[in-house]
Amino acid sequence: MAKFEVIGTASIPGKGSELRLLQRNDEFSIRIAGSPGELMNTRLHGSEDALAELACERIANRAGIRVLIGGLGMGFTLAAALRSLPESAEVVVAELVPGVVDWNRGPLGAAAGYPLNDPRTVVSLGDVGELLRREPGGFDAIMIDVDNGPEGLTRKENDWLYSPQGLAAAQEALRPEGVLAIWSAGQDPAFTERLRRVGLLVEEVTVRAHRPGKGAKHRIWLAC
Repeated sequence: MAKFEVIGTASIPGKGSELRLLQRNDEFSIRIAGSPGELMNTRLHGSEDALAELACERIANRAGIRVLIGGLGMGFTLAAALRSLPESAEVVVAELVPGVVDWNRGPLGAAAGYPLNDPRTVVSLGDVGELLRREPGGFDAIMIDVDNGPEGLTRKENDWLYSPQGLAAAQEALRPEGVLAIWSAGQDPAFTERLRRVGLLVEEVTVRAHRPGKGAKHRIWLAC
């Protein structure tokens, strides 16, 4: 069997570490340098698709739709959002690591169908938390997938997004009856309660990493 080979590296701002893009035939993997596990794989994106589908189905009939995706990753959430929304929508994707955007414009992009090339896509380089604070009432839906879940793994600063202050900022950035959708690799009852304490109505959905009905069980919180 062919082995994964490193075809790209990208520094993580503020952490002093780097992401690595690996390829094996037509399969890609993103990992943190020095960590044995992987963050993402092009063969396992069912839950990333579901993050967008579950959020967008709740707002797809609105006029002038504008949504925000926190974390480009391998582009699957972005691609699913574009499939779910009308041609008049705008999809802003915030990505902290410029190299990840370059990978999606290059060798990695084919896996998700090059969603960055869609004219509805707007790329915002930088911290999604700063974007939330800049745009009160700016989005019909906000989808967050910047880490392994409510506890920062790739970057400690990500913890703020899942804090009461970060959740309040996300609330402020939503339009009336907007939807906040958050991805996690696993359960976190304390985070569910945190969402409720800031005044959000919460639904927790179990989704599979690999379709149909296979792979690890991931979680998506839908809050409004």
